[in-house]
Amino acid sequence: MRRSRSGRAFVLAALAAMSGGDADAASRRVADYRPVFLACRDAAGASRLAIRRMRLDGADALLTVDSETLATAVAPAADWRCAETDEAAQASTRFLRALRPQGAAAGFADGRSVSANAGLAHGAGGGSFLTGDLCPSHRPLDRGFLERLAAAAPGAPIALSISGRWLAGHGEDFDWLMEKAKSGALAVSFVDHSYSHPYVRGLAETRNYLMRPGSDLDAEVFATERLLIEKGATPSVFFRFPGLIADAGLLEALRRRHLIALGADAWLVLSPPPRPGSIVLVHPNGNEPAGLRLFERLLASGRLARPFRPIEEAPE
Repeated sequence: MRRSRSGRAFVLAALAAMSGGDADAASRRVADYRPVFLACRDAAGASRLAIRRMRLDGADALLTVDSETLATAVAPAADWRCAETDEAAQASTRFLRALRPQGAAAGFADGRSVSANAGLAHGAGGGSFLTGDLCPSHRPLDRGFLERLAAAAPGAPIALSISGRWLAGHGEDFDWLMEKAKSGALAVSFVDHSYSHPYVRGLAETRNYLMRPGSDLDAEVFATERLLIEKGATPSVFFRFPGLIADAGLLEALRRRHLIALGADAWLVLSPPPRPGSIVLVHPNGNEPAGLRLFERLLASGRLARPFRPIEEAPE
């Protein structure tokens, strides 16, 4: 795994600055955030896996995963009795099969060391899996696009990939998204998209995005998860690499943190037209309006396979 004091310091310093600001006065407080892998049961006999432990507003808490549905929750640690586990013990669960699918290296073209579509790129079964990336942007969230989606398909599931820098600069937009989720207008899954989303225009893919020397995957992942939790959201078990670019080392490092890499076979401005089971990618962050227009044309003409399905159903 790539580690750098400078890269890690940038991410954590930015997060600390936000946590101390007046705008976060109503936020939950997360401390001692760290990865774990625990098998847990509650008093009713329900079982979950825990992948993170933290102090949430001063109390011990866990980020848990349903190993069959892939649903996540932030729960008081006191509600669960947990013990250390490992991947071998959980190998038969859907979560571990999704985390380490057969042919996991299939995203790498012959002779290439870097995948340009890292992770799960096509979902199981029919319908469409809608995803939207919120990369850092000075432009406002395209609320109109999401309103029209909610009107055309009430309660539509959409996986929104959140970069920490976008969230840091778009608090009101994020609050609006949370209201849409709470009202049921949209069913939002929150996907980690790194904190800083590093990118240098013109730099080769092999040295760009999280491939840049000095990038720290753990810092990028945990800072955004922590920020989402502080803002009242629950991180999903999915992570989308910036630019969808990763090498085998990054993918393995992500799996060790028990996150599923999410690609897309229908990035609307770059890829072939969507088909049943496609993971569709647009950017509602204001940076790619052509993709939103194309999505709306496909939606209006009935060329997007229905039903729209939650991203948690995409892995086999």
